[in-house]
Amino acid sequence: MPKSTRRRTFTRLLAWVILLIGIPISLLAFTWLLTLPDVSVLATANPGPTALMEHRQEMSRAEHRQMPRRWSWVPLARISPHLQHAVIAAEDASFFIHEGFDWEGIKDAAIHNLEAGEMKRGGSTITQQLAKNLYLSAERSMLRKAREALITRSLEHHLTKERILELYLNVAEWGNGVYGAEAAARHHFAKSAQELTQEEAAWLAAILPSPRRYDPLRKTTSLTKRHLRILRSMNKIPTISSGR
Repeated sequence: MPKSTRRRTFTRLLAWVILLIGIPISLLAFTWLLTLPDVSVLATANPGPTALMEHRQEMSRAEHRQMPRRWSWVPLARISPHLQHAVIAAEDASFFIHEGFDWEGIKDAAIHNLEAGEMKRGGSTITQQLAKNLYLSAERSMLRKAREALITRSLEHHLTKERILELYLNVAEWGNGVYGAEAAARHHFAKSAQELTQEEAAWLAAILPSPRRYDPLRKTTSLTKRHLRILRSMNKIPTISSGR
């Protein structure tokens, strides 16, 4: 067989292989995209129980114990500005600037994890955390991270920063079976979210990375240090009116 004929045969064979592999992958990717949640509805409607809430309930059932859910929705106007500032200072200082991803934060977290030799920081923004809480499982995989990224971009595209913050503050986990700012304020301080002081708001923001560990509120040395750092950072956070 002439060399040119062999080359054409090989090229055709390669094309068929690519086609046979590419079509199923493309169909799988298209189907996967179709299963992404429609976050646009969140612009005018509040969500029901989140993926995180359902996961915690499943864990409770598996351990044969009762875990009552404490969750009461309140609008952003009824959540203390102190708590709004504290959470942004603690979780996502660039919230009003970025479009869903804090690339500097991700880089810093990667460097820190590399130096520590383990995954200690995630660099997730408030929008990314909202995407996880609302829709995603607890598994750690590239597929889940990809879905998280797509949902994050969709949240930023369809919702205002104020709405994203309102959603996050209302679904965040703040203790064993405690979700949202209103339930957190009543559980930890026996008052409404609107009445929280700057000190109390900083404590609630401080426990966000490990809410069940510090429930009931235990002012350990490490938590106290985080609380003080948040208090120092709160005055640097822009007001809600300066958001998008």
